Amino acid sequence: MPFLQRAGFNGRLAFAIAAAALGSSFQHGYNTGVVNAPQKLIEDWITSVEANRTGDPNVNQGKVTMIWSIAVSIFCVGGMIGGSITGLVADRFGRKGGLLLNNVFVILSAILQGASKSAGSYEMIILGRFLIGINSGLNAGLAPMYLAEISPIHLRGAVGTVYQLVITISILVSQILGLGSLLGTEDKWPVLLAITVVPGIFQLVTLPLCPESPKYLLLGRGQEAEANSALQWLRGTIEVHDEMDEMTNEYESMKRLPKVTMKEMFTNQLLRVPLFIAMMVMICQQLSGINAVMFFSTKIFKLANLNDEEAQYATLGMGAMNVFMTLVSLVLVERAGRKTLLLIGFSGMCIDTALLTIALAYVNSAAWVSHISIVLVIVFVIMFAVGPGSIPWFLVSELFNQSARPAATSLAVGVNWTANFIVGLGFLPLQEAMGGYVFIIFTVLLALFVAFVYYKVPETKNKTMEEISAMFRQRSYQ
Repeated sequence: MPFLQRAGFNGRLAFAIAAAALGSSFQHGYNTGVVNAPQKLIEDWITSVEANRTGDPNVNQGKVTMIWSIAVSIFCVGGMIGGSITGLVADRFGRKGGLLLNNVFVILSAILQGASKSAGSYEMIILGRFLIGINSGLNAGLAPMYLAEISPIHLRGAVGTVYQLVITISILVSQILGLGSLLGTEDKWPVLLAITVVPGIFQLVTLPLCPESPKYLLLGRGQEAEANSALQWLRGTIEVHDEMDEMTNEYESMKRLPKVTMKEMFTNQLLRVPLFIAMMVMICQQLSGINAVMFFSTKIFKLANLNDEEAQYATLGMGAMNVFMTLVSLVLVERAGRKTLLLIGFSGMCIDTALLTIALAYVNSAAWVSHISIVLVIVFVIMFAVGPGSIPWFLVSELFNQSARPAATSLAVGVNWTANFIVGLGFLPLQEAMGGYVFIIFTVLLALFVAFVYYKVPETKNKTMEEISAMFRQRSYQ
């Protein structure tokens, strides 16, 4: 507690964190996980809709699967679009303003998905998923940016981890609500999809009570008095001179430089290197195999002779472990540092996928092998949650100053969603072709990611923007 107080943690800051994170990353996680449980119910409904439209009861199952695949994957397409316009929205409307405006997509999506069954239109689900994808892509850039900019330097990593923590909680919530005993029923699945509006309403009620990012007010708008007032509100004290001085110094140095363009992000050496690191860490997160393991988990649990219901509850247990370990990483990130946790996480995942490949090859030979498979899946999730799950989201905000941050965030978040889309598209065909051996691909990729993090990713813990910029002027990162 004394550490938190020294670092400027208080009730108002906690309120601002909750208002920003709960209303934004909840959409990201919930809409990633919500489609898993009711898949069969919605596919059956799509079949009946098609039968009614064509008058032919023998609906082609391939067409139904294709419609469902579009509905699931279009979420990532929306995310790619939302992520790529983050910089534009952050500069034009501010971090807080952008987050609030973004809820228009949530309301439209909830209406479309909630009314889809009554209207007999699966196109409404597809459009709703696309709109909530745009919302989630924007949130993935705006929320970590806002959280990083309102945080004291000693808490920047812990506060940044909150984004991933809420994602893991919301995935778990979607899994619980999707149970057959709750909303995962033939009548209630539209409610399950529409419930995404609740965190949106929460944000619309709470976030207007919080100030805009002090850094954006000063460095983006040149409003020194408003920035000072916002900082005092967030810190719960008028003693904010040191932080204001640091921001003012950054503002003065920024004024001497022209506004950073997208072209400059790739041509300026001092921007290109951190941009490459930010984008690569995002690729590492998505290509680590986490979505594949999450998808494969239920199948692995069934291979271990669990029935459908037991496998579903085992998947819930895995989701709960993900939440718990992300909470642990929230504490560790300010003690161990970003680079250390990324190395531990990716190394552990690399060893784990190698062992999982071997276990899956012999899973039918003995009962104890199938139980080891379950343990390895859980360990994989633990290793992901230690660092690779949360750190990429806020690392991009730490690597860039105010003028370059929106453009860099747009590019990094866009890359993350694109990689997510590629994994979603490519994993199933690979898994069909290779079976359990598909994890060899992830073992190789994870080994490369460990090497990349070790040689290229700098440690940003407790460092100011000036100190981080100075690191990139050194030859070691050129």
